[in-house]
Amino acid sequence: QVQLVESGGTLVQPGGSLRLSCRASGVSLKFLTVQWHRQAPGKERELVASISIGEITNYSDAVKGRFTISRDNAANTLYLQMNNLEPEDTAVYYCKIPRPNEKSFWGQGTQVTVSS
Repeated sequence: QVQLVESGGTLVQPGGSLRLSCRASGVSLKFLTVQWHRQAPGKERELVASISIGEITNYSDAVKGRFTISRDNAANTLYLQMNNLEPEDTAVYYCKIPRPNEKSFWGQGTQVTVSS
């Protein structure tokens, strides 16, 4: 079965950097559009970044210029490099394989806390 396992979340100071990972099993990320979402306390889950089959990337306005989505096909792993982190970036971060006509696959999430 498909499994997505996120890691890399931790407590970091404002202005710091983190790299999140999402390791996939049971499916090859190489042939899929894959996304990072996040959910802050009391807020709805939101799309942060996506990468398509053609390696086209898109970002939300909130993270554009600070976050970079990428993947390592050999490792079957999705990454999110986050720089210049702000307290507003505090959230649980999830990777997702969207499937328009079927139930999407989600990871369990990893907590990122930006605080001094």
